[in-house]
Amino acid sequence: MSEKWDKRFLALASHIAGWSKDPSTQVGCVVVGPDREIRSTGFNGFPRGIEDSIARLENRELKYPLICHAEENAIMHAARIGISLKGCTAYVTWPPCSRCARSLIQAGVDEVVYPAESEIPERWGDDFEIATSMMNEAGLAVRSA
Repeated sequence: MSEKWDKRFLALASHIAGWSKDPSTQVGCVVVGPDREIRSTGFNGFPRGIEDSIARLENRELKYPLICHAEENAIMHAARIGISLKGCTAYVTWPPCSRCARSLIQAGVDEVVYPAESEIPERWGDDFEIATSMMNEAGLAVRSA
């Protein structure tokens, strides 16, 4: 895709990240097909039907077992409505973690794009390195724009 389209889809992912109710981290994902068609979107949040109260969202011990990451939500939404993500590009507001890298690989995504100015908290650094290594090994193009 061109730089113009990369910026557009990353801006859309950023907008969608704002839909997350997580008070500490908001992440958005837009999965786009080869003809620049939006196949699915996702943001980090609890599964459907699970109450996303402030008490749960502000307590990491309660939040982490419940929360779906943006990439996972985009993949699961596509599966729920019968849309293939094979051969698609995922635009994400942060580099994927190892959990999401596994899911993106298994969903058949070919490329992952995230903002060049992403600032990763130190606690996530090692995990993002593992994730990038996995995606590279599996043949996904991973780049910042």
